[in-house]
Amino acid sequence: MAHRFEIRKNKAGEFVAYFCHNAETIFWTEGYKSKASAKNAIESVLKNGPGAEVVDTTTDD
Repeated sequence: MAHRFEIRKNKAGEFVAYFCHNAETIFWTEGYKSKASAKNAIESVLKNGPGAEVVDTTTDD
């Protein structure tokens, strides 16, 4: 599957969850002190993301 989550460490030593498609990073989370917190962030996206509303706040059409 081309879509995946990755957990990486940033320069500050925090755990960050990345959502990737092929070699491109689509989005990432804030840094967490524990890997468990990064995993919880992934679980939250998996649970709450599929039904999320799309809100366009731009002013142009």
